[in-house]
Amino acid sequence: MVVTTHRPLPKELSDIQQEMEQHALDYGLDFFKTIFEVLDYEELSMFAAYGGFPVRYPHWKFGAQYDELMKGYSYGLQKIYEMVINTDPCYAYLLSANDITDQKLVIAHVYGHCDFFKNNAWFSHTNRKMLDQMANHATRMNRHIDTHGYENVEIFIDTCLSLESLIDPYAPHIKRDAKVETKEESKRKMDEQGEAPDGRFPAKNYMDRYINPEEVLEEEASQKRQKAREMSDQLKFPKERLRDVLYFLIQYAPLEDWQRDVLTIIRDEAYYFAPQGQTKIMNEGWASFWHSTIMTRHGLTDEGLINYADHHSGTMATSPNRLNPYKLGIELLKDIEERWNKGQFGPEYEDCTDMFEKERWDKDLGLGREKIFEVRRIHNDITFIDTFLTPEFCYKNQMFSFAYNDSNKTYDIQSREFEQIKLQLLNSLSNHGRPVIYVQDANYKNRGELYLEHEFLGVELKLDYAQDTLVNLHRIWKRPVNIETVVDDRPTILSYDGKTHHTDSKEKT
Repeated sequence: MVVTTHRPLPKELSDIQQEMEQHALDYGLDFFKTIFEVLDYEELSMFAAYGGFPVRYPHWKFGAQYDELMKGYSYGLQKIYEMVINTDPCYAYLLSANDITDQKLVIAHVYGHCDFFKNNAWFSHTNRKMLDQMANHATRMNRHIDTHGYENVEIFIDTCLSLESLIDPYAPHIKRDAKVETKEESKRKMDEQGEAPDGRFPAKNYMDRYINPEEVLEEEASQKRQKAREMSDQLKFPKERLRDVLYFLIQYAPLEDWQRDVLTIIRDEAYYFAPQGQTKIMNEGWASFWHSTIMTRHGLTDEGLINYADHHSGTMATSPNRLNPYKLGIELLKDIEERWNKGQFGPEYEDCTDMFEKERWDKDLGLGREKIFEVRRIHNDITFIDTFLTPEFCYKNQMFSFAYNDSNKTYDIQSREFEQIKLQLLNSLSNHGRPVIYVQDANYKNRGELYLEHEFLGVELKLDYAQDTLVNLHRIWKRPVNIETVVDDRPTILSYDGKTHHTDSKEKT
Protein backbone atom coordinates (compact mmCIF):
# COMPACT_ATOMS: atom_id res chain seq x y z
CA MET A 1 0.00 0.00 0.00
CA VAL A 2 1.32 3.42 -0.93
CA VAL A 3 0.39 6.29 1.34
CA THR A 4 -0.18 9.62 -0.33
CA THR A 5 1.49 12.74 1.00
CA HIS A 6 0.92 16.50 0.94
CA ARG A 7 -2.13 16.48 3.18
CA PRO A 8 -2.54 19.94 4.68
CA LEU A 9 -2.39 20.16 8.46
CA PRO A 10 -5.54 21.04 10.39
CA LYS A 11 -5.57 24.71 11.37
CA GLU A 12 -4.86 24.02 15.04
CA LEU A 13 -1.79 21.96 14.19
CA SER A 14 -0.73 24.42 11.51
CA ASP A 15 -0.76 27.23 14.09
CA ILE A 16 1.29 25.09 16.48
CA GLN A 17 3.78 24.29 13.73
CA GLN A 18 4.28 27.96 12.92
CA GLU A 19 4.72 28.78 16.61
CA MET A 20 7.29 26.01 17.18
CA GLU A 21 9.10 26.89 13.96
CA GLN A 22 9.47 30.51 15.03
CA HIS A 23 10.80 29.50 18.45
CA ALA A 24 13.33 27.21 16.76
CA LEU A 25 14.46 30.00 14.44
CA ASP A 26 14.76 32.42 17.37
CA TYR A 27 17.17 30.00 19.07
CA GLY A 28 19.36 29.89 15.98
CA LEU A 29 18.29 26.57 14.47
CA ASP A 30 18.72 26.40 10.70
CA PHE A 31 16.79 23.83 8.69
CA PHE A 32 15.36 23.03 5.29
CA LYS A 33 11.69 23.70 4.70
CA THR A 34 9.80 21.09 6.72
CA ILE A 35 6.52 19.60 5.49
CA PHE A 36 4.36 17.96 8.17
CA GLU A 37 1.63 15.41 7.59
CA VAL A 38 -0.74 13.71 10.05
CA LEU A 39 -1.10 9.91 9.75
CA ASP A 40 -2.94 7.27 11.68
CA TYR A 41 -0.89 4.53 13.30
CA GLU A 42 -1.36 2.04 10.48
CA GLU A 43 -0.06 4.55 7.95
CA LEU A 44 2.78 5.65 10.23
CA SER A 45 3.80 2.02 10.69
CA MET A 46 3.97 1.64 6.92
CA PHE A 47 6.29 4.61 6.68
CA ALA A 48 8.39 3.29 9.56
CA ALA A 49 8.68 -0.14 7.93
CA TYR A 50 9.88 1.61 4.76
CA GLY A 51 12.55 3.55 6.69
CA GLY A 52 10.47 6.74 6.66
CA PHE A 53 9.70 6.72 2.93
CA PRO A 54 6.26 6.32 1.32
CA VAL A 55 7.63 4.12 -1.48
CA ARG A 56 10.29 1.36 -1.42
CA TYR A 57 11.07 -1.66 -3.54
CA PRO A 58 8.95 -4.75 -2.76
CA HIS A 59 10.48 -7.13 -0.23
CA TRP A 60 9.20 -9.33 2.57
CA LYS A 61 11.33 -7.58 5.24
CA PHE A 62 9.20 -4.44 5.01
CA GLY A 63 6.05 -6.47 5.61
CA ALA A 64 7.67 -8.20 8.58
CA GLN A 65 8.70 -4.87 10.11
CA TYR A 66 5.21 -3.47 9.57
CA ASP A 67 3.63 -6.52 11.25
CA GLU A 68 6.00 -6.18 14.22
CA LEU A 69 5.20 -2.46 14.64
CA MET A 70 1.44 -3.04 14.46
CA LYS A 71 1.53 -5.89 16.99
CA GLY A 72 3.66 -3.82 19.35
CA TYR A 73 1.15 -0.99 19.16
CA SER A 74 -1.87 -3.32 19.54
CA TYR A 75 -0.42 -4.93 22.68
CA GLY A 76 0.67 -1.61 24.17
CA LEU A 77 4.38 -2.45 23.94
CA GLN A 78 5.53 0.45 21.74
CA LYS A 79 4.33 3.61 20.06
CA ILE A 80 5.75 5.82 17.33
CA TYR A 81 5.12 9.49 18.02
CA GLU A 82 6.79 10.95 14.97
CA MET A 83 9.07 10.31 12.03
CA VAL A 84 11.26 12.63 9.98
CA ILE A 85 13.48 11.94 6.98
CA ASN A 86 16.65 13.65 5.82
CA THR A 87 15.66 15.29 2.54
CA ASP A 88 15.31 18.80 1.12
CA PRO A 89 12.57 19.68 1.92
CA CYS A 90 12.35 17.56 5.09
CA TYR A 91 9.21 15.47 5.50
CA ALA A 92 7.86 14.80 8.98
CA TYR A 93 4.90 12.66 9.99
CA LEU A 94 2.77 13.16 13.10
CA LEU A 95 0.56 10.57 14.78
CA SER A 96 -3.07 11.61 14.65
CA ALA A 97 -3.76 10.08 18.10
CA ASN A 98 -1.29 12.44 19.83
CA ASP A 99 -2.81 15.10 22.05
CA ILE A 100 -1.91 18.78 21.60
CA THR A 101 0.94 18.73 24.13
CA ASP A 102 2.50 15.73 22.42
CA GLN A 103 2.17 17.39 19.00
CA LYS A 104 3.97 20.48 20.30
CA LEU A 105 6.75 18.32 21.75
CA VAL A 106 7.07 16.28 18.57
CA ILE A 107 7.14 19.30 16.24
CA ALA A 108 9.85 20.98 18.35
CA HIS A 109 11.75 17.68 18.36
CA VAL A 110 11.46 17.43 14.57
CA TYR A 111 12.96 20.88 14.04
CA GLY A 112 15.96 19.79 16.11
CA HIS A 113 16.42 16.79 13.79
CA CYS A 114 16.01 18.92 10.67
CA ASP A 115 18.66 21.36 11.89
CA PHE A 116 21.00 18.47 12.57
CA PHE A 117 20.41 16.92 9.15
CA LYS A 118 21.22 20.15 7.38
CA ASN A 119 24.26 21.24 9.37
CA ASN A 120 26.07 18.16 10.67
CA ALA A 121 29.17 17.38 8.59
CA TRP A 122 28.43 13.64 8.49
CA PHE A 123 25.22 14.28 6.54
CA SER A 124 26.87 16.67 4.08
CA HIS A 125 27.28 14.04 1.35
CA THR A 126 23.86 12.40 1.63
CA ASN A 127 21.39 12.59 -1.23
CA ARG A 128 18.88 15.30 -0.27
CA LYS A 129 16.55 14.09 -3.05
CA MET A 130 16.37 10.56 -1.67
CA LEU A 131 12.56 10.61 -1.73
CA ASP A 132 12.70 10.63 -5.53
CA GLN A 133 15.64 8.21 -5.56
CA MET A 134 13.75 5.66 -3.47
CA ALA A 135 10.87 5.80 -5.94
CA ASN A 136 13.38 5.30 -8.76
CA HIS A 137 14.85 2.30 -6.96
CA ALA A 138 11.36 0.81 -6.60
CA THR A 139 10.72 1.25 -10.33
CA ARG A 140 14.01 -0.45 -11.26
CA MET A 141 13.36 -3.35 -8.87
CA ASN A 142 9.86 -3.86 -10.26
CA ARG A 143 11.29 -3.90 -13.79
CA HIS A 144 13.75 -6.64 -12.77
CA ILE A 145 10.92 -8.59 -11.12
CA ASP A 146 8.83 -8.39 -14.29
CA THR A 147 11.78 -9.63 -16.37
CA HIS A 148 13.38 -12.26 -14.12
CA GLY A 149 10.56 -13.29 -11.76
CA TYR A 150 9.76 -12.24 -8.21
CA GLU A 151 11.35 -15.25 -6.53
CA ASN A 152 14.71 -14.88 -8.31
CA VAL A 153 14.94 -11.18 -7.52
CA GLU A 154 13.79 -11.63 -3.92
CA ILE A 155 16.39 -14.32 -3.25
CA PHE A 156 19.13 -12.10 -4.64
CA ILE A 157 17.88 -9.12 -2.60
CA ASP A 158 18.06 -11.34 0.51
CA THR A 159 21.68 -12.10 -0.32
CA CYS A 160 22.54 -8.43 -0.86
CA LEU A 161 20.78 -7.24 2.30
CA SER A 162 22.80 -9.70 4.38
CA LEU A 163 25.93 -7.87 3.15
CA GLU A 164 24.67 -4.26 3.29
CA SER A 165 26.89 -3.36 6.26
CA LEU A 166 30.05 -4.17 4.23
CA ILE A 167 30.57 -0.59 3.13
CA ASP A 168 33.02 2.12 4.12
CA PRO A 169 30.96 4.76 5.99
CA TYR A 170 33.90 7.18 5.86
CA ALA A 171 34.37 6.87 2.09
CA PRO A 172 32.14 9.88 1.15
CA HIS A 173 34.41 12.12 3.23
CA ILE A 174 37.76 10.84 1.90
CA LYS A 175 39.26 11.45 -1.53
CA ARG A 176 40.57 8.16 -2.84
CA ASP A 177 41.40 6.67 -6.20
CA ALA A 178 38.10 5.27 -7.35
CA LYS A 179 39.78 2.94 -9.83
CA VAL A 180 40.90 -0.45 -8.61
CA GLU A 181 43.46 -2.09 -10.88
CA THR A 182 42.30 -5.50 -12.03
CA LYS A 183 44.45 -8.61 -12.33
CA GLU A 184 44.29 -8.35 -16.12
CA GLU A 185 45.48 -4.75 -16.08
CA SER A 186 48.37 -5.68 -13.81
CA LYS A 187 49.32 -8.48 -16.20
CA ARG A 188 49.22 -6.16 -19.20
CA LYS A 189 51.55 -3.69 -17.49
CA MET A 190 53.97 -6.44 -16.58
CA ASP A 191 53.88 -7.76 -20.16
CA GLU A 192 54.67 -4.33 -21.46
CA GLN A 193 57.59 -4.11 -19.07
CA GLY A 194 58.78 -7.53 -20.24
CA GLU A 195 58.73 -6.43 -23.85
CA ALA A 196 61.00 -3.48 -23.22
CA PRO A 197 64.25 -3.74 -25.17
CA ASP A 198 66.53 -4.29 -22.18
CA GLY A 199 69.81 -6.22 -22.32
CA ARG A 200 71.18 -4.78 -25.54
CA PHE A 201 74.87 -3.87 -25.36
CA PRO A 202 76.04 -0.62 -26.96
CA ALA A 203 77.80 -1.30 -30.26
CA LYS A 204 78.69 0.23 -33.60
CA ASN A 205 76.24 -0.57 -36.37
CA TYR A 206 78.62 -2.90 -38.21
CA MET A 207 79.33 -4.85 -34.99
CA ASP A 208 75.80 -4.93 -33.55
CA ARG A 209 74.75 -8.31 -35.05
CA TYR A 210 77.82 -9.95 -33.47
CA ILE A 211 77.58 -8.26 -30.06
CA ASN A 212 73.76 -8.48 -29.87
CA PRO A 213 72.73 -11.64 -31.77
CA GLU A 214 69.00 -11.61 -32.59
CA GLU A 215 68.44 -15.20 -31.42
CA VAL A 216 69.98 -14.38 -28.02
CA LEU A 217 67.94 -11.20 -27.64
CA GLU A 218 64.76 -13.04 -28.60
CA GLU A 219 65.47 -15.78 -26.05
CA GLU A 220 66.10 -13.20 -23.31
CA ALA A 221 62.93 -11.30 -24.22
CA SER A 222 60.93 -14.53 -24.13
CA GLN A 223 62.29 -15.37 -20.68
CA LYS A 224 61.44 -11.88 -19.42
CA ARG A 225 57.89 -12.11 -20.76
CA GLN A 226 57.42 -15.49 -19.06
CA LYS A 227 58.80 -14.14 -15.78
CA ALA A 228 56.54 -11.09 -16.03
CA ARG A 229 53.50 -13.32 -16.51
CA GLU A 230 54.45 -15.41 -13.50
CA MET A 231 54.93 -12.28 -11.41
CA SER A 232 51.63 -10.82 -12.52
CA ASP A 233 49.83 -13.98 -11.47
CA GLN A 234 51.29 -13.58 -8.02
CA LEU A 235 50.28 -9.97 -7.65
CA LYS A 236 47.54 -9.30 -5.16
CA PHE A 237 44.38 -7.87 -6.56
CA PRO A 238 43.52 -5.26 -5.38
CA LYS A 239 46.93 -3.82 -4.51
CA GLU A 240 45.54 -2.10 -1.38
CA ARG A 241 42.89 -3.54 0.89
CA LEU A 242 39.43 -2.10 0.42
CA ARG A 243 36.79 -1.61 3.08
CA ASP A 244 33.92 -1.03 0.66
CA VAL A 245 33.29 -4.70 -0.12
CA LEU A 246 30.03 -3.97 -1.94
CA TYR A 247 31.76 -1.56 -4.34
CA PHE A 248 34.37 -4.20 -5.10
CA LEU A 249 31.71 -6.82 -5.80
CA ILE A 250 29.77 -4.44 -8.04
CA GLN A 251 32.90 -3.77 -10.08
CA TYR A 252 34.42 -7.23 -10.33
CA ALA A 253 32.02 -10.01 -9.31
CA PRO A 254 30.66 -12.12 -12.22
CA LEU A 255 27.12 -10.75 -11.98
CA GLU A 256 24.37 -10.33 -14.52
CA ASP A 257 23.41 -6.74 -15.31
CA TRP A 258 20.20 -6.88 -13.28
CA GLN A 259 22.04 -8.37 -10.29
CA ARG A 260 24.67 -5.65 -10.47
CA ASP A 261 21.89 -3.05 -10.50
CA VAL A 262 20.17 -4.61 -7.46
CA LEU A 263 23.44 -4.65 -5.53
CA THR A 264 24.04 -1.02 -6.52
CA ILE A 265 20.61 -0.06 -5.15
CA ILE A 266 21.27 -1.82 -1.84
CA ARG A 267 24.66 -0.10 -1.56
CA ASP A 268 23.27 3.36 -2.36
CA GLU A 269 20.60 3.02 0.32
CA ALA A 270 23.13 1.68 2.84
CA TYR A 271 25.24 4.81 2.34
CA TYR A 272 22.18 7.03 2.72
CA PHE A 273 21.28 5.52 6.10
CA ALA A 274 24.90 5.22 7.36
CA PRO A 275 25.17 8.77 8.85
CA GLN A 276 22.05 8.13 10.92
CA GLY A 277 23.79 5.20 12.55
CA GLN A 278 26.97 7.24 13.02
CA THR A 279 25.16 10.08 14.83
CA LYS A 280 22.27 8.40 16.68
CA ILE A 281 23.27 9.70 20.13
CA MET A 282 24.04 13.22 18.93
CA ASN A 283 21.00 13.48 16.66
CA GLU A 284 18.49 12.32 19.26
CA GLY A 285 20.27 14.28 21.99
CA TRP A 286 20.19 17.46 19.90
CA ALA A 287 16.49 17.08 19.06
CA SER A 288 15.68 16.29 22.71
CA PHE A 289 17.69 19.28 23.92
CA TRP A 290 15.65 21.64 21.77
CA HIS A 291 12.23 20.12 22.40
CA SER A 292 13.02 20.33 26.12
CA THR A 293 14.20 23.96 25.85
CA ILE A 294 11.31 25.14 23.68
CA MET A 295 8.61 23.29 25.60
CA THR A 296 9.70 24.31 29.10
CA ARG A 297 10.15 27.96 28.15
CA HIS A 298 7.38 28.51 25.61
CA GLY A 299 5.20 25.54 24.82
CA LEU A 300 3.65 24.33 28.05
CA THR A 301 0.26 25.13 29.49
CA ASP A 302 -0.90 24.29 33.01
CA GLU A 303 -3.06 21.41 31.79
CA GLY A 304 -0.31 20.00 29.56
CA LEU A 305 2.49 20.03 32.14
CA ILE A 306 1.85 16.58 33.63
CA ASN A 307 1.44 14.94 30.25
CA TYR A 308 4.68 16.50 28.98
CA ALA A 309 6.62 15.47 32.09
CA ASP A 310 5.30 11.91 31.79
CA HIS A 311 6.24 11.48 28.13
CA HIS A 312 9.58 13.30 28.37
CA SER A 313 10.66 11.21 31.37
CA GLY A 314 9.57 8.05 29.55
CA THR A 315 11.76 9.02 26.60
CA MET A 316 14.73 9.59 28.91
CA ALA A 317 14.29 6.38 30.91
CA THR A 318 17.34 4.11 31.16
CA SER A 319 17.93 0.46 31.98
CA PRO A 320 21.05 -1.37 33.21
CA ASN A 321 21.72 -3.27 29.99
CA ARG A 322 20.57 -0.82 27.33
CA LEU A 323 21.99 2.48 26.12
CA ASN A 324 19.40 5.24 25.72
CA PRO A 325 20.74 7.61 23.02
CA TYR A 326 18.17 10.29 23.94
CA LYS A 327 19.33 10.41 27.56
CA LEU A 328 23.08 10.21 26.94
CA GLY A 329 22.91 12.74 24.10
CA ILE A 330 20.89 15.42 25.91
CA GLU A 331 22.78 15.09 29.20
CA LEU A 332 26.19 15.33 27.54
CA LEU A 333 25.10 18.39 25.51
CA LYS A 334 23.82 20.04 28.70
CA ASP A 335 27.12 19.21 30.39
CA ILE A 336 29.11 20.76 27.53
CA GLU A 337 26.97 23.90 27.60
CA GLU A 338 27.44 24.26 31.37
CA ARG A 339 31.20 23.61 31.22
CA TRP A 340 31.77 26.19 28.49
CA ASN A 341 29.56 28.72 30.23
CA LYS A 342 31.64 28.34 33.39
CA GLY A 343 35.00 28.00 31.65
CA GLN A 344 35.54 24.42 32.85
CA PHE A 345 37.90 23.54 30.02
CA GLY A 346 41.43 24.23 28.86
CA PRO A 347 44.88 23.64 30.43
CA GLU A 348 44.26 25.72 33.55
CA TYR A 349 41.13 23.79 34.47
CA GLU A 350 42.60 20.40 33.52
CA ASP A 351 45.72 21.03 35.60
CA CYS A 352 43.70 21.87 38.70
CA THR A 353 43.93 19.00 41.21
CA ASP A 354 41.63 20.47 43.88
CA MET A 355 38.24 18.76 43.35
CA PHE A 356 36.39 21.31 45.49
CA GLU A 357 37.85 24.16 43.46
CA LYS A 358 36.90 22.43 40.20
CA GLU A 359 33.32 22.02 41.41
CA ARG A 360 33.10 25.77 42.20
CA TRP A 361 34.94 26.78 39.02
CA ASP A 362 32.97 29.50 37.23
CA LYS A 363 34.61 32.06 34.92
CA ASP A 364 31.18 33.17 33.64
CA LEU A 365 32.34 32.98 29.99
CA GLY A 366 28.90 32.32 28.52
CA LEU A 367 30.31 30.26 25.64
CA GLY A 368 28.08 27.23 26.14
CA ARG A 369 25.45 27.84 23.47
CA GLU A 370 28.08 28.68 20.86
CA LYS A 371 30.01 25.52 21.77
CA ILE A 372 27.12 23.08 21.43
CA PHE A 373 26.30 24.50 17.99
CA GLU A 374 29.92 23.87 17.03
CA VAL A 375 29.71 20.32 18.40
CA ARG A 376 26.51 19.73 16.41
CA ARG A 377 28.28 20.83 13.25
CA ILE A 378 31.49 18.79 13.50
CA HIS A 379 31.13 15.59 15.48
CA ASN A 380 29.72 12.10 15.12
CA ASP A 381 28.93 9.80 18.07
CA ILE A 382 32.44 8.39 18.41
CA THR A 383 34.24 11.74 18.34
CA PHE A 384 31.50 13.23 20.52
CA ILE A 385 32.00 10.63 23.26
CA ASP A 386 35.77 10.50 22.86
CA THR A 387 36.16 14.27 23.15
CA PHE A 388 33.59 15.29 25.75
CA LEU A 389 32.93 12.34 28.06
CA THR A 390 34.56 13.08 31.41
CA PRO A 391 35.03 11.18 34.70
CA GLU A 392 32.88 13.80 36.43
CA PHE A 393 30.05 13.23 33.94
CA CYS A 394 30.21 9.44 34.39
CA TYR A 395 30.15 9.80 38.18
CA LYS A 396 27.25 12.27 38.14
CA ASN A 397 25.19 10.08 35.77
CA GLN A 398 26.12 6.79 37.48
CA MET A 399 27.66 5.23 34.38
CA PHE A 400 29.34 1.82 34.62
CA SER A 401 30.79 -0.79 32.30
CA PHE A 402 28.89 -4.07 32.13
CA ALA A 403 29.79 -7.66 31.31
CA TYR A 404 27.65 -10.74 30.74
CA ASN A 405 27.65 -13.19 33.63
CA ASP A 406 27.36 -16.76 32.35
CA SER A 407 26.51 -18.16 35.77
CA ASN A 408 23.28 -16.21 36.28
CA LYS A 409 22.67 -15.20 32.63
CA THR A 410 22.55 -11.48 33.43
CA TYR A 411 24.62 -8.37 32.79
CA ASP A 412 26.57 -7.31 35.88
CA ILE A 413 28.60 -4.21 36.65
CA GLN A 414 32.14 -4.92 35.52
CA SER A 415 33.90 -1.67 36.38
CA ARG A 416 33.33 1.85 37.66
CA GLU A 417 36.62 3.05 36.19
CA PHE A 418 36.25 5.89 33.70
CA GLU A 419 38.61 4.41 31.10
CA GLN A 420 36.73 1.10 31.08
CA ILE A 421 33.38 2.86 30.76
CA LYS A 422 34.61 5.00 27.89
CA LEU A 423 36.30 2.08 26.11
CA GLN A 424 33.21 -0.11 26.28
CA LEU A 425 31.02 2.73 25.01
CA LEU A 426 33.35 3.52 22.11
CA ASN A 427 33.65 -0.16 21.16
CA SER A 428 29.87 -0.48 21.03
CA LEU A 429 29.68 2.54 18.73
CA SER A 430 32.52 1.61 16.36
CA ASN A 431 30.96 0.72 13.01
CA HIS A 432 27.56 0.51 14.80
CA GLY A 433 28.84 -2.50 16.71
CA ARG A 434 29.37 -4.45 13.48
CA PRO A 435 32.68 -6.02 12.39
CA VAL A 436 35.02 -4.08 10.11
CA ILE A 437 35.81 -6.17 7.01
CA TYR A 438 38.30 -5.50 4.19
CA VAL A 439 38.93 -7.07 0.80
CA GLN A 440 42.53 -8.18 1.08
CA ASP A 441 43.06 -10.32 -2.05
CA ALA A 442 40.76 -11.33 -4.89
CA ASN A 443 43.27 -13.77 -6.37
CA TYR A 444 44.08 -15.72 -3.22
CA LYS A 445 46.22 -18.79 -3.89
CA ASN A 446 46.36 -17.60 -7.49
CA ARG A 447 42.95 -19.24 -8.01
CA GLY A 448 40.61 -16.27 -8.08
CA GLU A 449 39.48 -16.88 -4.48
CA LEU A 450 38.27 -13.96 -2.39
CA TYR A 451 40.27 -13.28 0.77
CA LEU A 452 38.80 -10.94 3.38
CA GLU A 453 40.32 -9.60 6.56
CA HIS A 454 38.42 -8.93 9.78
CA GLU A 455 39.96 -6.02 11.66
CA PHE A 456 40.01 -7.53 15.13
CA LEU A 457 39.19 -4.92 17.80
CA GLY A 458 38.80 -7.28 20.76
CA VAL A 459 35.41 -8.73 19.79
CA GLU A 460 35.35 -12.06 17.97
CA LEU A 461 32.99 -12.78 15.09
CA LYS A 462 29.87 -14.80 15.75
CA LEU A 463 30.84 -17.95 13.86
CA ASP A 464 27.33 -18.79 12.66
CA TYR A 465 26.90 -15.24 11.32
CA ALA A 466 30.35 -15.35 9.71
CA GLN A 467 29.61 -18.66 7.99
CA ASP A 468 26.27 -17.41 6.66
CA THR A 469 28.01 -14.29 5.35
CA LEU A 470 30.61 -16.43 3.55
CA VAL A 471 27.81 -18.42 1.93
CA ASN A 472 26.16 -15.24 0.64
CA LEU A 473 29.48 -13.82 -0.56
CA HIS A 474 30.10 -17.05 -2.45
CA ARG A 475 26.75 -16.67 -4.21
CA ILE A 476 27.98 -13.36 -5.59
CA TRP A 477 31.69 -14.08 -6.12
CA LYS A 478 31.04 -17.68 -7.34
CA ARG A 479 34.48 -18.76 -6.17
CA PRO A 480 35.74 -19.90 -2.75
CA VAL A 481 35.63 -17.16 -0.10
CA ASN A 482 37.94 -16.83 2.92
CA ILE A 483 38.12 -14.47 5.88
CA GLU A 484 41.00 -14.01 8.29
CA THR A 485 39.86 -13.37 11.85
CA VAL A 486 40.57 -14.34 15.46
CA VAL A 487 38.94 -17.34 17.14
CA ASP A 488 39.81 -18.22 20.75
CA ASP A 489 42.66 -15.69 20.62
CA ARG A 490 44.26 -17.45 17.62
CA PRO A 491 44.55 -16.09 14.07
CA THR A 492 42.15 -18.19 12.04
CA ILE A 493 41.00 -18.44 8.42
CA LEU A 494 37.35 -19.31 7.85
CA SER A 495 36.65 -20.62 4.35
CA TYR A 496 33.70 -21.70 2.25
CA ASP A 497 34.12 -23.40 -1.12
CA GLY A 498 30.48 -23.60 -2.13
CA LYS A 499 29.83 -26.93 -0.38
CA THR A 500 31.59 -27.08 2.97
CA HIS A 501 33.04 -24.75 5.60
CA HIS A 502 36.68 -25.00 6.68
CA THR A 503 38.49 -23.55 9.68
CA ASP A 504 42.30 -23.29 9.70
CA SER A 505 44.24 -21.87 12.62
CA LYS A 506 47.35 -19.86 11.87
CA GLU A 507 50.47 -19.66 13.97
CA LYS A 508 50.75 -16.49 16.00
CA THR A 509 53.32 -14.10 14.63
